[in-house]
Amino acid sequence: MATVLNASEVSAPSCTGTLSREPISAAEAERLATMMKALADPARLRLLSIVAASEGGEACVCDLIEPVGLSQPTVSHHLKVLTAAGFLSRSKRGTWAYFSLVPGSLERVAEVFAAGGR
Repeated sequence: MATVLNASEVSAPSCTGTLSREPISAAEAERLATMMKALADPARLRLLSIVAASEGGEACVCDLIEPVGLSQPTVSHHLKVLTAAGFLSRSKRGTWAYFSLVPGSLERVAEVFAAGGR
């Protein structure tokens, strides 16, 4: 016959795990979520890749339309999202806009999950 124990007689294992480093704050989590949402689109990832691979580390919007196969307004929208998320910087020369990677922006996303991050 099985013995039935009351809840007070059963000791649950305690969860005493300790953190090995400081976790990100709620504000940082919000900021990183915005950044990751910007990256969660294949066209935006391609645009970042093209800009990063471009000579001098910058690309004109006019050179980004054909490689991704999207219309100019759609490419401009994606570039705006990437700029707002902090991945790209924008400079205007005449009628054209040029985009370049913000130094360290991609590394910041990666370091949150690295063993030695933060």
